[in-house]
Amino acid sequence: MQLSAAPYEERLTAPRSWWLISLLVGLAMALVLLPFGTLPLLGGLVGGTAVAAVAASAYGSPRIRVVGDLLIAGEARIPVAALGEAEVLDAEEARAWRTHRADVRAFMLLRAYIPTALRVEVVDPEDPTPYLYLSTREPGRLAEALESARAARG
Repeated sequence: MQLSAAPYEERLTAPRSWWLISLLVGLAMALVLLPFGTLPLLGGLVGGTAVAAVAASAYGSPRIRVVGDLLIAGEARIPVAALGEAEVLDAEEARAWRTHRADVRAFMLLRAYIPTALRVEVVDPEDPTPYLYLSTREPGRLAEALESARAARG
């Protein structure tokens, strides 16, 4: 497999505020366990913070990559040949495409804390998916990487 001329990789990490919320969840657990003593209080603080941090990390773990002639978005692997036109969506357009314009058959790698996105048509006649909606902080770069991969393919 040949690497594309403009490889792209992005991890859809959770915002920093979610890590503060993880600490607040730990503090809340500590307060709940306060009547049972110091050791349960510390256990609640550490355990609650750890569980909330793992949840935030897992939600922010999907990656979007263009590798060779493949688009890898989360668990999906889509050949670039099966993709059509890519449309860069600003915050307002992205909101519209994930709400009232959305098609239930679309593949959506959606993270509400990322305001911009890329919408890519699926042109494979055997695939019922009309388009991909990919939350991304750099939709222009992702569109360029897809175009480069398509051009490198011939």
